[in-house]
Amino acid sequence: MIRAALLIAAGALALAGCAEREQTAGGIKSDQQVFVGTNKQPPFMAAGWKPGDRAAWEQQVKVRTQGQNDYVKVP
Repeated sequence: MIRAALLIAAGALALAGCAEREQTAGGIKSDQQVFVGTNKQPPFMAAGWKPGDRAAWEQQVKVRTQGQNDYVKVP
């Protein structure tokens, strides 16, 4: 009887790991625009960029995107 109870408990624990957890939108929520920045020092902020400068932020994103574009690298 005790052995059966232990097997049932072990089975329940094993199946508990297979359950899917609820997925919710978590993380940092901010009402600020992305180009406003976080006022963190490098390496989290590109050198020469000032928080709130939208044009410079958009240019930096374009430069980063072109560096990751594999089609440009193909001869």
